[in-house]
Parts: sequence; C-alpha cells; structure tokens
Amino acid sequence: MEHVLPNATQIILLIFLTITFLQSGIDKVLDWKGNLGWLTDHFSKSPFKNSVSLLLGIVMVMEIISGVLSAVGIVQFLVEGQSYIGFYGAVFASLTLLMLLLGQRVAKDYVGAQTIVIYLIPTVFLVYLMQ
Repeated sequence: MEHVLPNATQIILLIFLTITFLQSGIDKVLDWKGNLGWLTDHFSKSPFKNSVSLLLGIVMVMEIISGVLSAVGIVQFLVEGQSYIGFYGAVFASLTLLMLLLGQRVAKDYVGAQTIVIYLIPTVFLVYLMQ
C-alpha cells in the first residue's frame, strides 16, 4: 500500500475511467434497445445511418474493455506500484473517446463533441503520466 500516495493521480484517474466506461458499457448492455433507438435517430441524417447497430456494439465492447482494464489497473497499482494494465485501459479509453468524438462530429452534434473532449483531456493526460 506504500505505492498509493506517489501514484494517487493515476489511481484517481483510473477510478474515473472505471466509473465512466463500466457504467456506460453496462447501460448499453442492459438497455440495448433504448440506446439503439436514440442513436438511430441521432445518426439518421449521417453517413453512419445504416451502421448504427454495428457501431453501437463496437463502442459497447470498447467501453467495457476500457473500464475493466482501468479497474484491474487500479488493483495492479495497489499491489505492484505500477500498472501496465492501467496504461492499456487509458489507451483503450482514449480510442473509445475518439470514436465517440468522430460520431458526434459526423452527426453535427457539436455540443456533444465538446462534452466528449471534457472526458478526453484527463484520459490523454493519464496516458502521458503512465508512459
């Protein structure tokens, strides 16, 4: 446990990613139909209109992978004082957020895109810290 204090920033950011991505991924699993309906409407006038189901599945899997890797990364930090698994969680989370950002931009939801950037900044910062 002597590893916690020197790595507090990384651990806090991994907790943030764990909460963010596991909640979002699990929500997609539990409410697939609701998410699909909303996104089908959201992308109805975009080039993604015929791929919403596939893209939702990809994002759901990426979110769950990001959240699980981040959670395991926390444990690895607590046990070993470093976390290559947490690094991969941050990288997966960054890629997931970039996919979400692309979707928002293509759908011309610029306010939604701004919201994604709010999540992307600390996530990329975590990648930087863990290199």
